[in-house]
Amino acid sequence: MAIESVFPRANTRFGAAAMVALLCAALAACSGSNQSAPQAAKAPVAPAKAASTSAKPATIAPNAADRLTAMSVDQLMDHAQKALKEDRLVAPAGDNAFEYYLAVLHKSPNNRAAQDALRETFPYGAQTVDQTINQGNYAEAQREIDLLAKADPTNYTLTILRSKLDAARKVATQQQQARKAAALAQTATAAAAAAQRQQEQAAAAALKQRQEQAATAAALQQQQEQQAAAAAAARKAAVVKVPAQTENRNAQVVRQVPAKYPLQAARNGEQGWVDVAFTVNPDGSVSNAHVTDAEPRRVFDRAAIDAVSRWRFKPALINGRPTAVVVKRRIEFKLSGNG
Repeated sequence: MAIESVFPRANTRFGAAAMVALLCAALAACSGSNQSAPQAAKAPVAPAKAASTSAKPATIAPNAADRLTAMSVDQLMDHAQKALKEDRLVAPAGDNAFEYYLAVLHKSPNNRAAQDALRETFPYGAQTVDQTINQGNYAEAQREIDLLAKADPTNYTLTILRSKLDAARKVATQQQQARKAAALAQTATAAAAAAQRQQEQAAAAALKQRQEQAATAAALQQQQEQQAAAAAAARKAAVVKVPAQTENRNAQVVRQVPAKYPLQAARNGEQGWVDVAFTVNPDGSVSNAHVTDAEPRRVFDRAAIDAVSRWRFKPALINGRPTAVVVKRRIEFKLSGNG
């Protein structure tokens, strides 16, 4: 059953303010007649009687309860009618029409005006509770339901309100749990991403360090080879040998610079060889170095040519004269530990 079908709207025929004004006028008349009516007056209707026999002030702050207790019935009725006009049916706590009327019944259980007022305003108070639930103020809605229950504890509307409040609380709890789960998942995802970035940065730093170490070692080796070649050249220059006019010989290497292993090939674990042909000039230098064959192709070519271009030879002699000749060499590239 929809809550609207149980709670009649205040503006079905009159506006809410007009309805409250009419109710206040009727209650004022009833209040005046109740004060002068004898005890034999007509008994209140059943719901209002049930409210009067068990009516107690609503659960409010101690100072507000003391204030209600200190008021007379007439004062309570005046405050109740004022609260009605200001649309304070069940709130705020301690200063609303229902609590004033309940306080009247606590002092004067047979007060017809208070009984009628509670009965007549109950549907509007229920509408207020429904709005409070829709606004998500569940603690206040519970207080207001408890207040209505003091006026008419057997009213079926209370069952509907309690069911709606319980359902709203469950939905709110589920939504809160879902938000927490989403937040935890987001935190876990961010942590995993951060850890991944740290691992990638560490791997990049380690690779860079290895490359720098390899470059340093290669530069040191090249420096040592240059120093050794210079020393050998100095020793040979100290001994002048006049070749015989009829001497013939092939070009002889005096400085052989090793080829640098390509970094990418080393990473990939590749090995191979390159056949290089080049010209040994009469001064022992190398020119026109080029690849004639290779396995695998284009992997070690550049490294082989760069190495051979830095080689130095004793030039070939023909009839004792230095002569340019073409020389072929195979440069092999093998990783350490692979034979």
